[in-house]
Amino acid sequence: MRALVRKSVVAAACGALLVGVPAVGGAAERAALSCDDDSSGQEASFYDGLSAGYTYDEKFSAGPGIPGLPEHTPQGLAGWNDWDGSGNDLLLVTAYGKDGNNAKIYGVDPKSGKTVGDVEIAETHASGIGISRGWAFVTGRNTADGNYSIRKYELSKLADALKAEGSPYLKQTGTAREVYGASFLAGDGNTLYAGKYSRDGREKMYAYSVAANGDLTTGKSYEIPKGTQGLMVTGDKFVYSTSLSRDVRSNLYVIDKGATDIDIPSTRCFRSPSMSEGIDDVGGTAYVLYESGSYQYPDARNVIQDMHKAPLSGL
Repeated sequence: MRALVRKSVVAAACGALLVGVPAVGGAAERAALSCDDDSSGQEASFYDGLSAGYTYDEKFSAGPGIPGLPEHTPQGLAGWNDWDGSGNDLLLVTAYGKDGNNAKIYGVDPKSGKTVGDVEIAETHASGIGISRGWAFVTGRNTADGNYSIRKYELSKLADALKAEGSPYLKQTGTAREVYGASFLAGDGNTLYAGKYSRDGREKMYAYSVAANGDLTTGKSYEIPKGTQGLMVTGDKFVYSTSLSRDVRSNLYVIDKGATDIDIPSTRCFRSPSMSEGIDDVGGTAYVLYESGSYQYPDARNVIQDMHKAPLSGL
């Protein structure tokens, strides 16, 4: 088995991301969808704790530091191309604070790793952030009857706030939009994806078309893996970051873009470090965010204080 896995890893280096076992479509095979879990079982080379697996460790490396640790707990991640009008890219990280304090949006330069600024927003778990059509969408507080909501912020105002001194407060535009789920968000052109997290089984996400004024129109739904915490949308793939607990490894799934059923032969999955959250790409590089560096999780399997990165071409 070990030799077979190593051969698969070599193949992955030539253009395929995953070396997991493909699933066969159909409801009868739902429990058979599995992830490549081949690992040395030893300490990882570029992050704390035990290795997540050979595939992850050979593809990824340490990236920019995660801002706000340990006081704030990071959640969402979004890549922002040419954020300042000068051709520079930015990584946006959302995080919630202690004891009901305001949440934060941090801007991180992916090249230098420096935090270029941060803004405060109204209290929320801030579990997701997505950029689409001149707007930053962030998970809001649940409604009075327990439903999810999404806030919107004008990108031009967010850029100005990130450039300002200190941590200015940024107010949302209009009122939050109630949705089926907003445990994670991801933007792709004029489309915003938002889905619901579940520890117990698969859930779903919806695609929303984004109007010029930031209004959302509900589109079709998609099946998502159990424990989905983040989504990266590429030209032809949905890449899901999933996590269930502080003491077990997370998973990364690569699924055909637009697939409403994940039980298809092309689905691939492999292990990643514990407590993965948002995932997105910018400038040809994919980044994964982890929440385990927060003050809340000193006993996590992997206490990670950096984003991890991998060439998008390898994914």
